[in-house]
Amino acid sequence: MVRAIRGAIQVDADDRDSIISGTTELVSAIMERNELTTDDVISVVFTATPDLTAEFPALAARKLGFHEVPLICCAEIGVPGALPRVVRLMAHVETDRPRAQIQHVYLRGAVALRQDIAQ
Repeated sequence: MVRAIRGAIQVDADDRDSIISGTTELVSAIMERNELTTDDVISVVFTATPDLTAEFPALAARKLGFHEVPLICCAEIGVPGALPRVVRLMAHVETDRPRAQIQHVYLRGAVALRQDIAQ
């Protein structure tokens, strides 16, 4: 089955290290909590809030071994009052897990985005 997994993390600053380390933390948590390998991942769409421009979040996934997985980065719309410095992702994966057992991951300040499903 194909499932979509959502996640987000608020990073500390608009600098390369913050974006890479935060995205690495997010991707790693999603992979671990859902017991996935890179072979299970079909594609990943990353977004970043307009205040994050120092690096592409997808670079972190490449550094984690996502060499054969299609990745793309996009900009979130700049909604007034929205949570700043957020990297989001939607991963499409192959898994036998039922939809109810998919673990969506919201970390740091991004927990506020989806308190209904954040772990």
